Parts: sequence; C-alpha cells; structure tokens
Amino acid sequence: MKKTVFLTGATGNMGYQAFKELYERRHMYDIVLLVLPTEKEKADRLFNGYENVKIVFGDLTVYENVLECVTGADYVLHVGGMVSPAADYYPKKTLFVNITAMENIVRAVKAQQDPDNIRVVYIGTVAQTGDRNYPTHWGRTGDPIQISVYDHYAISKTIAERILADSGLRYWVSLRQTGILYPDILKNIDPIMYHVPINGVLEWATVEDSGRLCAKVCNDKLPEEFWRRFYNISSGPDYRITNYEFEVMLLNAIGMRGKDVPKKLFDPNWFILQNFHGQWYTDADDLEKYLRFRYNVPVKEYFKIMSKKTPALYRFTPIAPLNMLKKYMMGPIVNTPLYGTKAWIDNGIKDRITAFYGSIDKYRAIPKSWKDFEVIIPDKNDMQYLDHGYDETKDFHKLKISDMQKAAEFRGGKCVSKKLGKDMYTPIKWQCHCGHKFEMSPNLVLKGGHWCPECLPMPWNYDEIAKHNPFFAQVWYSHHDKNEHNVYTDDIYYAFSKE
Repeated sequence: MKKTVFLTGATGNMGYQAFKELYERRHMYDIVLLVLPTEKEKADRLFNGYENVKIVFGDLTVYENVLECVTGADYVLHVGGMVSPAADYYPKKTLFVNITAMENIVRAVKAQQDPDNIRVVYIGTVAQTGDRNYPTHWGRTGDPIQISVYDHYAISKTIAERILADSGLRYWVSLRQTGILYPDILKNIDPIMYHVPINGVLEWATVEDSGRLCAKVCNDKLPEEFWRRFYNISSGPDYRITNYEFEVMLLNAIGMRGKDVPKKLFDPNWFILQNFHGQWYTDADDLEKYLRFRYNVPVKEYFKIMSKKTPALYRFTPIAPLNMLKKYMMGPIVNTPLYGTKAWIDNGIKDRITAFYGSIDKYRAIPKSWKDFEVIIPDKNDMQYLDHGYDETKDFHKLKISDMQKAAEFRGGKCVSKKLGKDMYTPIKWQCHCGHKFEMSPNLVLKGGHWCPECLPMPWNYDEIAKHNPFFAQVWYSHHDKNEHNVYTDDIYYAFSKE
C-alpha cells in the first residue's frame, strides 16, 4: 500500500534532493510539498510534469497550511526552514520561522485521528553543539549544546528539536545535519566564508547521500529502537577534513591548482580563530547502520565531480594570476562592512572581535605570513569522548533516579524529581546552577545534550555557565580562558542585520 510523505523545504538543496529520491520510489509514495507562494515560479520549474505530487502554496508559520499537508500523511520529512546565509542576515525572522514551523507540525500531527501512526523526521544541525576546535574536535550526540555566539539559526534549531523530542509523539527522530557538499557551493562568495577557523574541522555529507537518507527513513520496517533518538549525519570517515583541507579541495575544484593555493589567495588573519561550529563524529556510523544511505564516493573524487559543474564565474580562474585574484576578488570581501572580518578590526567592533578571535591581542598575534602560521591536521582516527556525567555502560532504559541526580550534578544543577516518569521520554523536573527550574525528559538531557531552557542564549553568558557546569566546561575551556567574563547581547548583532 502506498504511503504519503509530506516534505518541507523541497525547493532547497537537501529538500530537492530528497524529493528526487522519493520520486524515484513513486510506486511507494505519494508526495505532498509545502512551498512558499513567493517561490511559485521556482516550483513550477522544479516540479512541472511530476505525477502523484501535490503542491500546497503556503507557509510553515501558518498552522492551517501545515495542517492541510499533515492530514493524510504517513511521514513528515521536515527539511525546510531558514538557513545560512539568510539566517545570518535575518536573525529574528529565523527564530520565528524555524520555531513556529516545529510547533505547527507537532500540533498538526497531534490533531490527526491516529498520531501514533505518523513518523516525524526532523533535520537538525551540527551547529547545535557549536565550536569544537582541536583538541575537542571529536563529538557525538549527547555532547553539550553549545551554540556559537550570535548563531540564531542554531538557537532556532535547538528549540525546535526540544519541542519535538518532548512532544509526546511516539515516532520522531532528529537527524543533525553537517555541512552539505553540493555543486552550487562553489558559487558562495560571501563575507561569512571567513567566519570559519582555518584549523577547524567538519565531517561533511554530500547532498546525494542526504537526499537518499530522507527517502530511506520513510520505512515503517525500521525497528522501534531507531525512533526517539538523535543522530549525526555524515558521508563517512573519508569526509573528515579540516577547514584548510576543504579550502584546498574547493579551490582546486574551480581551477586553482596546488596543495598550498589557500596560502597564495588568503592571508591567515582573514579567518576567525573560534566561534564557528563543526566536529568529527565518533558516532558517524550509527545512522548508516540503519539506513545504508552512503554512496561511498571518496571525498577527493566528489570534489572532482563538483569541478565538472564549475559556475561560469570561475571559468577564468585557471589562467588568472593568483595575486590578482587575491587583490580584486578575495581581498575586498574581507573588508565588507558589518560582516567582513577585517572590517570588525578596522572599526573596533569589540563584541565581534572578542567572540570570533578571543581578543584584539589574540588577533594581533596571528602571523601575517603563512610561513609562520601552523596548519594543524589532527589524527583522523584517534577518537576522544567527552564525559556525559553518568554510567553509559548501563542500559539507558534501566537508569534510575540516582543516575539522573549524578548527571544533574555534573551539569552544575540537580534533579528535583524524586522518581522517574513512565519512561525515559517523559519529562521530569530539574534545576540548573542559576536556580531555574524546568521540565525535560532524561532522553533529551542525556542523549540530546540539552539543559536549562532559560540559560539557552540569548544573551550568551558562557563564561559564567562554564564556572558552574563541568559538563559544559569540557568544551568551553578548550578554547577560552578561565578568567574571562564576557556577556554577549543581541543589540549590536541586530544593528548588523537587515531586519
């Protein structure tokens, strides 16, 4: 019997790939898409001529539109929402859209006659766990939620994940997406290209693998154990690369050859030192075990595939002198008002300098020449694990209230409840070091890495939190001094935005 899949975000990169994978299986699925009215022309171009596809022109923030799409659906694939770079320019809108969308989806599923027969798949983000530079560059689900300063997109995705995980729905899963490799990534010339530490890391996923997993998760034969969990998405261990290696592969793909080409095109102090996101996964294969979605193309081969789709903009780069490209193409971007990293320095924007460099002194200490700059390539197999504050060798579903008390103490707070609920998905009462009391399921705390909703930014007061929360301190003090005390508000950031 055919199933109905409601897919959000079908006009985006991952969403469109998911649509194509689902349509290849059209003998199994009918597809419902929710598309913004402003994207009608694009939808006509992308989906014209496809059978068994229903398009609803509406908005994820309008409950009636979402309800229409959810009604009759067996699966909800929630890929859509506001993402970067738009999310960086419209922070308030990003928070509203991404949070309201999840609220509407949960509400619409619960409004159905049999909500327990509907499976909700949410695409989260690695940005939820934030800045994980060397030496804490290995990560897994359950690690601390550590949203980078000014990353409103990650705030919205974290809150949306919390709404879903503690919704009481029987079948849901949160798949945290990493950076996606797709041909059009070659077109991204934007000042935020320098908002990445050159020695940072990321375990990438291809858009094809991402689309394939969306189709394969629409499977009612997946075991019960698969659901109500958090997973990291990646295309596998070969896609563990540093940001410097990424720059080499990307520049090679657009015709600028050589392993040292970034050193000829950029200055080392154009790139930030901290406050981005990305990690290599110790649990990278957990999702693959269930879905078998990876095509297993080596990462270097994938960049060669992308190079065959080089945008016309770069047709001249193989013959253009690199010093000219640096001066007239890459250099001006770093001076872009409000968002260029050098513009922050030149204009003395302290909050930005502190967040992304640590201090003006740390910025000034960055070598001006690549010959004095250490490019770090960590061991790609020496996995390290953070302490999650409880005995992980125990069966998770057999943990006791004493385990919750131990976990809460490691987070600087306490477990207020005297006993557990009916299962690990039932919220119990907790208290953080600030005295905020909140309800949250053990699953969301221990397996999702979430903690006090009131301490979630904004503002960003991480120096103070780290002093009281050993769980969080593991990641914060790896790249911040213990004697710092910085509090970041949104006033300056919103002055930058287009809202």
